[in-house]
Amino acid sequence: RLTLFMLALLPVMMILAVFFGNFIRKFSKQVQDKIAESNTIVDETFQAINNVKSFVNELFEMKRYKNKTDEVVKIAVKGGKYRAAFASFIILCIFGAIVAVIWRGVIMVNNGDILIGSLFSFVLYSVYIGASIGGIADIYAQIQKSIGATERLLDILEEKPEVENISDKKISVDGNVKFDNVSFSYPNRKEIPVLKNINFEIKKGEKVAIVGPSGSGKTTLIALLFRYYDVQEGEITIDNKKIKKYDVHSLRRELGLVPQEVMLFGGSINENIKYGNINSTKEEIIAASKKANSHDFIMNFTDKYKTVVGERGVQLSGGQRQRVAIARTILKNPNILILDEATSSLDSESEREVQKGLNELVKNKTAIIIAHRMSTIQNVDKIIVLDKGSIVEIGNHQELIANKGLYSHLYKMQFEV
Repeated sequence: RLTLFMLALLPVMMILAVFFGNFIRKFSKQVQDKIAESNTIVDETFQAINNVKSFVNELFEMKRYKNKTDEVVKIAVKGGKYRAAFASFIILCIFGAIVAVIWRGVIMVNNGDILIGSLFSFVLYSVYIGASIGGIADIYAQIQKSIGATERLLDILEEKPEVENISDKKISVDGNVKFDNVSFSYPNRKEIPVLKNINFEIKKGEKVAIVGPSGSGKTTLIALLFRYYDVQEGEITIDNKKIKKYDVHSLRRELGLVPQEVMLFGGSINENIKYGNINSTKEEIIAASKKANSHDFIMNFTDKYKTVVGERGVQLSGGQRQRVAIARTILKNPNILILDEATSSLDSESEREVQKGLNELVKNKTAIIIAHRMSTIQNVDKIIVLDKGSIVEIGNHQELIANKGLYSHLYKMQFEV
Protein backbone atom coordinates (compact mmCIF):
# COMPACT_ATOMS: atom_id res chain seq x y z
CA ARG A 1 0.00 0.00 0.00
CA LEU A 2 2.88 2.39 0.71
CA THR A 3 4.42 1.52 -2.65
CA LEU A 4 1.18 2.24 -4.49
CA PHE A 5 0.83 5.54 -2.60
CA MET A 6 4.36 6.56 -3.62
CA LEU A 7 3.76 5.60 -7.28
CA ALA A 8 0.56 7.65 -7.27
CA LEU A 9 2.63 10.76 -6.54
CA LEU A 10 5.00 10.18 -9.50
CA PRO A 11 2.70 11.39 -12.34
CA VAL A 12 2.34 14.80 -10.72
CA MET A 13 6.12 15.08 -10.31
CA MET A 14 6.71 13.94 -13.88
CA ILE A 15 4.29 16.47 -15.37
CA LEU A 16 5.94 19.31 -13.45
CA ALA A 17 9.41 18.03 -14.39
CA VAL A 18 8.53 17.86 -18.11
CA PHE A 19 7.15 21.40 -18.04
CA PHE A 20 10.24 22.76 -16.27
CA GLY A 21 12.56 20.66 -18.45
CA ASN A 22 11.10 22.05 -21.69
CA PHE A 23 11.69 25.55 -20.39
CA ILE A 24 15.40 25.05 -19.69
CA ARG A 25 15.99 22.82 -22.74
CA LYS A 26 16.14 25.87 -25.01
CA PHE A 27 19.19 27.13 -23.11
CA SER A 28 21.01 23.85 -23.69
CA LYS A 29 20.12 24.05 -27.38
CA GLN A 30 21.42 27.61 -27.62
CA VAL A 31 24.69 26.55 -25.99
CA GLN A 32 25.09 23.70 -28.45
CA ASP A 33 24.35 26.02 -31.38
CA LYS A 34 26.98 28.50 -30.19
CA ILE A 35 29.48 25.69 -29.65
CA ALA A 36 28.77 24.51 -33.21
CA GLU A 37 29.40 28.05 -34.51
CA SER A 38 32.68 28.24 -32.60
CA ASN A 39 33.66 24.83 -33.99
CA THR A 40 32.87 26.11 -37.48
CA ILE A 41 35.32 28.96 -36.92
CA VAL A 42 38.00 26.47 -35.88
CA ASP A 43 37.19 24.16 -38.79
CA GLU A 44 37.33 26.98 -41.34
CA THR A 45 40.53 28.37 -39.88
CA PHE A 46 42.29 25.00 -39.98
CA GLN A 47 41.13 24.27 -43.51
CA ALA A 48 42.18 27.74 -44.66
CA ILE A 49 45.30 27.87 -42.50
CA ASN A 50 47.49 29.00 -45.41
CA ASN A 51 45.11 31.89 -46.08
CA VAL A 52 45.10 32.82 -42.41
CA LYS A 53 48.89 32.78 -42.33
CA SER A 54 49.46 34.55 -45.64
CA PHE A 55 47.10 37.38 -44.63
CA VAL A 56 48.57 37.41 -41.11
CA ASN A 57 45.16 37.22 -39.44
CA GLU A 58 45.98 34.89 -36.55
CA LEU A 59 45.01 37.54 -33.98
CA PHE A 60 41.77 38.24 -35.84
CA GLU A 61 40.86 34.54 -35.78
CA MET A 62 41.74 34.28 -32.10
CA LYS A 63 39.46 37.22 -31.30
CA ARG A 64 36.65 35.84 -33.48
CA TYR A 65 36.83 32.50 -31.68
CA LYS A 66 37.06 34.13 -28.23
CA ASN A 67 33.96 36.27 -28.88
CA LYS A 68 31.99 33.18 -29.85
CA THR A 69 33.13 31.16 -26.83
CA ASP A 70 32.26 34.11 -24.57
CA GLU A 71 28.73 33.86 -25.92
CA VAL A 72 28.76 30.15 -25.10
CA VAL A 73 29.78 30.89 -21.51
CA LYS A 74 27.15 33.60 -21.07
CA ILE A 75 24.30 31.36 -22.20
CA ALA A 76 25.68 28.34 -20.35
CA VAL A 77 25.83 30.24 -17.04
CA LYS A 78 22.25 31.44 -17.49
CA GLY A 79 21.12 27.93 -18.32
CA GLY A 80 23.13 26.60 -15.38
CA LYS A 81 21.18 28.77 -12.98
CA TYR A 82 17.88 27.42 -14.30
CA ARG A 83 19.24 23.87 -14.16
CA ALA A 84 20.26 24.45 -10.55
CA ALA A 85 16.74 25.65 -9.78
CA PHE A 86 15.36 22.64 -11.65
CA ALA A 87 17.59 20.26 -9.66
CA SER A 88 16.46 21.88 -6.41
CA PHE A 89 12.86 21.50 -7.54
CA ILE A 90 13.32 17.78 -8.27
CA ILE A 91 15.03 17.21 -4.93
CA LEU A 92 12.20 19.06 -3.20
CA CYS A 93 9.68 16.87 -5.00
CA ILE A 94 11.53 13.69 -4.08
CA PHE A 95 11.78 14.56 -0.41
CA GLY A 96 8.23 15.88 -0.50
CA ALA A 97 7.15 12.48 -1.75
CA ILE A 98 9.08 10.81 1.08
CA VAL A 99 7.45 13.13 3.61
CA ALA A 100 4.07 12.25 2.12
CA VAL A 101 4.90 8.55 2.41
CA ILE A 102 5.98 9.04 6.04
CA TRP A 103 2.74 10.90 6.73
CA ARG A 104 0.76 8.07 5.13
CA GLY A 105 2.85 5.51 6.98
CA VAL A 106 2.25 7.18 10.35
CA ILE A 107 -1.49 6.97 9.74
CA MET A 108 -1.10 3.27 8.93
CA VAL A 109 0.99 2.75 12.10
CA ASN A 110 -1.69 4.43 14.18
CA ASN A 111 -4.26 2.14 12.60
CA GLY A 112 -2.13 -0.87 13.36
CA ASP A 113 -1.66 -1.77 9.65
CA ILE A 114 2.16 -1.59 9.80
CA LEU A 115 4.90 -1.60 12.42
CA ILE A 116 7.04 1.52 12.96
CA GLY A 117 10.17 -0.50 12.20
CA SER A 118 8.82 -1.62 8.83
CA LEU A 119 7.93 1.97 7.95
CA PHE A 120 11.42 3.16 8.85
CA SER A 121 13.01 0.35 6.81
CA PHE A 122 10.78 1.12 3.78
CA VAL A 123 11.70 4.80 3.75
CA LEU A 124 15.41 4.20 4.42
CA TYR A 125 15.83 1.53 1.75
CA SER A 126 13.91 3.59 -0.81
CA VAL A 127 16.16 6.64 -0.29
CA TYR A 128 19.47 4.75 -0.31
CA ILE A 129 18.80 2.36 -3.18
CA GLY A 130 17.15 4.94 -5.45
CA ALA A 131 19.84 7.60 -4.93
CA SER A 132 22.75 5.17 -5.29
CA ILE A 133 21.64 3.34 -8.41
CA GLY A 134 20.52 6.56 -10.09
CA GLY A 135 23.83 8.33 -9.47
CA ILE A 136 26.47 5.68 -10.18
CA ALA A 137 26.11 5.56 -13.98
CA ASP A 138 26.19 9.35 -14.42
CA ILE A 139 29.21 9.77 -12.11
CA TYR A 140 31.18 7.05 -13.92
CA ALA A 141 30.39 8.54 -17.35
CA GLN A 142 31.43 12.02 -16.24
CA ILE A 143 34.74 10.72 -14.86
CA GLN A 144 35.56 8.88 -18.09
CA LYS A 145 34.60 11.91 -20.18
CA SER A 146 36.80 14.19 -18.09
CA ILE A 147 39.79 11.86 -18.33
CA GLY A 148 39.46 11.56 -22.12
CA ALA A 149 39.06 15.31 -22.60
CA THR A 150 42.09 16.03 -20.40
CA GLU A 151 44.29 13.70 -22.44
CA ARG A 152 43.34 15.45 -25.69
CA LEU A 153 43.92 18.88 -24.16
CA LEU A 154 47.38 17.85 -22.98
CA ASP A 155 48.25 16.67 -26.49
CA ILE A 156 47.25 20.06 -27.90
CA LEU A 157 49.10 22.02 -25.18
CA GLU A 158 52.31 20.10 -25.95
CA GLU A 159 52.28 21.24 -29.59
CA LYS A 160 55.04 23.73 -30.34
CA PRO A 161 53.67 27.05 -31.70
CA GLU A 162 54.96 28.34 -35.03
CA VAL A 163 55.75 31.74 -33.50
CA GLU A 164 56.03 32.51 -29.81
CA ASN A 165 54.94 36.13 -30.07
CA ILE A 166 52.64 37.52 -32.78
CA SER A 167 54.03 40.79 -34.08
CA ASP A 168 52.36 43.81 -35.69
CA LYS A 169 55.70 45.11 -36.94
CA LYS A 170 55.53 46.36 -40.52
CA ILE A 171 58.32 46.26 -43.08
CA SER A 172 58.67 47.24 -46.73
CA VAL A 173 60.48 45.18 -49.36
CA ASP A 174 61.36 45.99 -52.96
CA GLY A 175 60.68 42.48 -54.21
CA ASN A 176 64.08 41.04 -55.16
CA VAL A 177 63.85 37.30 -54.52
CA LYS A 178 66.72 34.81 -54.68
CA PHE A 179 66.91 31.05 -54.14
CA ASP A 180 70.52 30.08 -53.45
CA ASN A 181 71.28 26.35 -53.67
CA VAL A 182 68.04 25.42 -51.88
CA SER A 183 67.29 21.77 -51.07
CA PHE A 184 64.29 20.57 -49.10
CA SER A 185 62.47 17.46 -47.87
CA TYR A 186 59.21 17.43 -45.93
CA PRO A 187 59.65 16.59 -42.21
CA ASN A 188 57.48 13.47 -42.41
CA ARG A 189 59.29 12.24 -45.57
CA LYS A 190 62.88 13.26 -44.97
CA GLU A 191 64.23 10.44 -47.14
CA ILE A 192 62.50 11.86 -50.25
CA PRO A 193 64.08 15.09 -51.60
CA VAL A 194 61.41 17.44 -52.99
CA LEU A 195 63.78 20.20 -54.14
CA LYS A 196 67.43 19.77 -55.09
CA ASN A 197 69.96 22.59 -55.53
CA ILE A 198 67.49 25.25 -56.65
CA ASN A 199 69.17 28.44 -57.90
CA PHE A 200 67.38 31.40 -59.49
CA GLU A 201 66.87 35.12 -58.98
CA ILE A 202 63.87 37.37 -59.54
CA LYS A 203 64.43 41.10 -59.75
CA LYS A 204 62.04 43.78 -58.60
CA GLY A 205 59.02 44.06 -60.89
CA GLU A 206 59.79 40.93 -62.91
CA LYS A 207 57.10 38.45 -63.90
CA VAL A 208 58.47 34.92 -63.57
CA ALA A 209 56.62 31.70 -64.36
CA ILE A 210 57.38 28.32 -62.81
CA VAL A 211 56.24 25.32 -64.84
CA GLY A 212 56.76 21.59 -64.77
CA PRO A 213 54.96 18.27 -64.38
CA SER A 214 52.81 17.62 -61.32
CA GLY A 215 54.94 16.76 -58.31
CA SER A 216 58.01 18.60 -59.58
CA GLY A 217 58.10 20.92 -56.53
CA LYS A 218 56.42 24.09 -57.80
CA THR A 219 54.04 24.61 -54.86
CA THR A 220 56.78 23.65 -52.39
CA LEU A 221 58.81 26.65 -53.57
CA ILE A 222 55.93 28.91 -52.53
CA ALA A 223 55.55 27.16 -49.16
CA LEU A 224 59.23 27.84 -48.47
CA LEU A 225 58.88 31.49 -49.50
CA PHE A 226 56.01 31.94 -47.02
CA ARG A 227 58.05 30.06 -44.41
CA TYR A 228 55.41 27.42 -43.85
CA TYR A 229 58.57 25.30 -43.77
CA ASP A 230 62.25 26.23 -43.41
CA VAL A 231 64.81 24.99 -45.91
CA GLN A 232 67.30 22.31 -44.81
CA GLU A 233 70.06 23.46 -47.17
CA GLY A 234 70.78 26.76 -48.92
CA GLU A 235 69.15 30.12 -48.36
CA ILE A 236 66.20 32.16 -49.61
CA THR A 237 66.72 35.91 -49.58
CA ILE A 238 64.49 38.92 -50.21
CA ASP A 239 66.33 42.15 -50.95
CA ASN A 240 69.59 40.34 -50.12
CA LYS A 241 68.36 39.56 -46.60
CA LYS A 242 67.74 35.98 -45.48
CA ILE A 243 64.03 35.41 -44.92
CA LYS A 244 64.85 33.75 -41.59
CA LYS A 245 65.99 37.18 -40.41
CA TYR A 246 62.58 38.69 -41.10
CA ASP A 247 59.81 38.54 -38.55
CA VAL A 248 57.56 35.86 -40.04
CA HIS A 249 54.37 37.94 -39.86
CA SER A 250 56.08 41.02 -41.26
CA LEU A 251 57.39 38.89 -44.12
CA ARG A 252 53.98 37.44 -44.95
CA ARG A 253 52.41 40.88 -45.03
CA GLU A 254 54.61 41.59 -48.06
CA LEU A 255 53.54 38.40 -49.85
CA GLY A 256 50.21 37.94 -51.64
CA LEU A 257 48.80 34.57 -52.71
CA VAL A 258 46.05 33.72 -55.18
CA PRO A 259 45.75 29.92 -54.90
CA GLN A 260 44.34 27.39 -57.32
CA GLU A 261 41.75 26.20 -54.80
CA VAL A 262 40.24 29.37 -53.40
CA MET A 263 39.05 29.17 -49.80
CA LEU A 264 36.26 31.58 -48.95
CA PHE A 265 34.79 31.85 -45.48
CA GLY A 266 31.09 31.31 -44.83
CA GLY A 267 30.23 35.00 -44.44
CA SER A 268 29.42 37.71 -46.96
CA ILE A 269 31.38 38.77 -50.05
CA ASN A 270 32.27 42.00 -48.25
CA GLU A 271 33.76 40.08 -45.31
CA ASN A 272 35.76 37.81 -47.62
CA ILE A 273 37.29 40.70 -49.57
CA LYS A 274 37.94 42.65 -46.37
CA TYR A 275 39.96 39.69 -45.09
CA GLY A 276 42.87 41.03 -47.13
CA ASN A 277 42.94 44.10 -44.89
CA ILE A 278 40.52 44.01 -41.98
CA ASN A 279 40.96 47.77 -41.41
CA SER A 280 39.91 48.74 -44.95
CA THR A 281 36.97 51.02 -45.73
CA LYS A 282 33.94 50.29 -47.90
CA GLU A 283 35.35 52.50 -50.66
CA GLU A 284 38.65 50.61 -50.65
CA ILE A 285 36.80 47.28 -50.87
CA ILE A 286 34.77 48.47 -53.86
CA ALA A 287 37.90 49.86 -55.56
CA ALA A 288 39.72 46.52 -55.09
CA SER A 289 36.68 44.68 -56.41
CA LYS A 290 36.59 46.82 -59.55
CA LYS A 291 40.28 46.18 -60.22
CA ALA A 292 39.65 42.45 -59.83
CA ASN A 293 36.81 42.64 -62.37
CA SER A 294 34.35 41.36 -59.76
CA HIS A 295 32.28 44.47 -58.96
CA ASP A 296 29.76 43.94 -61.78
CA PHE A 297 28.76 40.38 -60.89
CA ILE A 298 28.58 41.30 -57.19
CA MET A 299 26.15 44.14 -57.93
CA ASN A 300 23.93 41.70 -59.85
CA PHE A 301 23.22 39.82 -56.61
CA THR A 302 20.15 40.87 -54.61
CA ASP A 303 22.18 41.57 -51.47
CA LYS A 304 25.21 42.84 -53.44
CA TYR A 305 28.29 42.92 -51.15
CA LYS A 306 26.26 41.46 -48.28
CA THR A 307 25.58 38.29 -50.27
CA VAL A 308 26.46 35.22 -48.17
CA VAL A 309 28.82 32.95 -50.10
CA GLY A 310 28.07 29.78 -48.12
CA GLU A 311 30.51 27.34 -46.60
CA ARG A 312 33.79 27.48 -48.57
CA GLY A 313 32.09 29.80 -51.08
CA VAL A 314 29.79 27.14 -52.54
CA GLN A 315 27.21 29.78 -53.57
CA LEU A 316 29.67 31.28 -56.09
CA SER A 317 31.07 29.83 -59.29
CA GLY A 318 34.74 28.98 -59.65
CA GLY A 319 35.47 32.14 -61.62
CA GLN A 320 33.57 34.31 -59.14
CA ARG A 321 35.47 32.80 -56.21
CA GLN A 322 38.77 33.45 -57.99
CA ARG A 323 37.89 37.09 -58.63
CA VAL A 324 36.87 37.59 -54.98
CA ALA A 325 40.24 36.10 -53.99
CA ILE A 326 42.03 38.49 -56.38
CA ALA A 327 40.13 41.46 -54.89
CA ARG A 328 41.16 40.28 -51.43
CA THR A 329 44.82 40.16 -52.46
CA ILE A 330 44.60 43.57 -54.18
CA LEU A 331 43.27 44.97 -50.90
CA LYS A 332 46.25 43.51 -49.07
CA ASN A 333 48.54 45.33 -51.55
CA PRO A 334 51.67 43.15 -51.20
CA ASN A 335 54.92 43.80 -53.04
CA ILE A 336 55.45 40.17 -54.05
CA LEU A 337 52.62 38.20 -55.65
CA ILE A 338 52.28 34.46 -56.06
CA LEU A 339 49.70 33.09 -58.47
CA ASP A 340 49.41 29.35 -57.87
CA GLU A 341 47.71 28.00 -61.00
CA ALA A 342 44.98 30.59 -60.45
CA THR A 343 43.11 29.83 -63.71
CA SER A 344 43.86 26.15 -64.29
CA SER A 345 40.43 24.88 -63.21
CA LEU A 346 38.33 27.48 -65.05
CA ASP A 347 36.54 27.45 -68.36
CA SER A 348 37.70 29.78 -71.13
CA GLU A 349 35.20 32.57 -70.41
CA SER A 350 35.87 32.54 -66.67
CA GLU A 351 39.60 32.40 -67.32
CA ARG A 352 39.38 35.51 -69.50
CA GLU A 353 37.54 37.43 -66.78
CA VAL A 354 39.92 36.24 -64.07
CA GLN A 355 42.93 37.06 -66.25
CA LYS A 356 41.78 40.67 -66.50
CA GLY A 357 41.85 40.87 -62.72
CA LEU A 358 45.26 39.21 -62.57
CA ASN A 359 46.69 41.66 -65.10
CA GLU A 360 45.60 44.51 -62.84
CA LEU A 361 46.91 42.74 -59.77
CA VAL A 362 50.49 42.23 -61.03
CA LYS A 363 51.05 45.79 -62.20
CA ASN A 364 54.29 47.16 -60.72
CA LYS A 365 54.67 44.04 -58.58
CA THR A 366 57.15 41.19 -58.47
CA ALA A 367 55.08 38.22 -59.62
CA ILE A 368 55.71 34.48 -59.39
CA ILE A 369 53.27 32.55 -61.54
CA ILE A 370 52.81 28.80 -61.21
CA ALA A 371 50.99 27.63 -64.33
CA HIS A 372 49.92 24.54 -66.23
CA ARG A 373 48.40 26.47 -69.11
CA MET A 374 51.31 27.62 -71.25
CA SER A 375 49.12 30.16 -73.07
CA THR A 376 48.96 32.32 -69.91
CA ILE A 377 52.73 32.74 -69.47
CA GLN A 378 54.12 33.42 -72.95
CA ASN A 379 54.74 37.10 -72.18
CA VAL A 380 56.47 36.78 -68.80
CA ASP A 381 60.06 37.93 -68.33
CA LYS A 382 61.40 34.52 -67.41
CA ILE A 383 60.22 30.92 -67.27
CA ILE A 384 61.73 28.41 -64.83
CA VAL A 385 61.16 24.76 -65.71
CA LEU A 386 61.19 22.23 -62.87
CA ASP A 387 61.37 18.46 -63.16
CA LYS A 388 61.67 16.03 -60.24
CA GLY A 389 62.71 18.80 -57.87
CA SER A 390 65.47 20.28 -60.05
CA ILE A 391 65.65 23.20 -62.47
CA VAL A 392 66.17 21.86 -65.97
CA GLU A 393 65.64 25.04 -68.02
CA ILE A 394 65.48 28.83 -67.57
CA GLY A 395 64.62 31.37 -70.29
CA ASN A 396 61.79 33.17 -72.04
CA HIS A 397 59.14 31.48 -74.15
CA GLN A 398 60.94 31.80 -77.48
CA GLU A 399 64.25 30.59 -76.10
CA LEU A 400 62.73 27.54 -74.42
CA ILE A 401 60.75 26.59 -77.53
CA ALA A 402 63.96 26.80 -79.56
CA ASN A 403 65.81 24.59 -77.04
CA LYS A 404 63.35 21.75 -77.72
CA GLY A 405 63.63 20.57 -74.13
CA LEU A 406 61.02 19.75 -71.49
CA TYR A 407 59.19 23.09 -71.86
CA SER A 408 58.89 22.67 -75.61
CA HIS A 409 57.61 19.13 -75.08
CA LEU A 410 54.99 20.25 -72.53
CA TYR A 411 53.94 23.16 -74.75
CA LYS A 412 53.46 21.04 -77.86
CA MET A 413 51.75 18.25 -75.94
CA GLN A 414 49.27 20.68 -74.36
CA PHE A 415 48.29 22.27 -77.65
CA GLU A 416 48.03 18.89 -79.35
CA VAL A 417 45.58 17.86 -76.64
